[in-house]
Amino acid sequence: MPATAGGGPISHAIFRLARLHRMFAGQLLRRIGLHPGQELVMMHLWELGAQRQADLVRLLDSDAATMTRTIRRLEQAGFVRRRPSPTDRRASLIEPTAASHALRREVERSWGRLEELVAEGLTADERAEALLTLERLEQNLVRAAGEVEGSGVEVEGAGADPDVGRAGVGGEV
Repeated sequence: MPATAGGGPISHAIFRLARLHRMFAGQLLRRIGLHPGQELVMMHLWELGAQRQADLVRLLDSDAATMTRTIRRLEQAGFVRRRPSPTDRRASLIEPTAASHALRREVERSWGRLEELVAEGLTADERAEALLTLERLEQNLVRAAGEVEGSGVEVEGAGADPDVGRAGVGGEV
């Protein structure tokens, strides 16, 4: 660890872990034709059904430009399609295609494999403890982001719903 990171050993460990997690997730997802982050959009669409793009931005604590790019790539790959919203002529709904349902099984396998890689050698109790610790760290940062947000300082990703996208791999979304 660099000496300048000595005041933040947990933060440095999180950085290293996140980088490796993203690398392995990217390798697993590329095998099935996805980039990191795209699987999270698909997970929400499979779970919730058709969604407005603005709702996906909110659910994934993303930004409009990134979500537009992600949806466009998923649409070009044949995994989602747009259809007019029946309640708002200005909006369209993003929905998973039939082709994406085979992808769902592959995403589940990829996430299962990633979980195996991450938690290899941990007992069930150690896995539970690790998850609790990570959740506490996340809550600390969500709370801190809210405090900073109230001060007028802009924090990217602040205000995220802590129950949405947990364990996400980052990336496009």
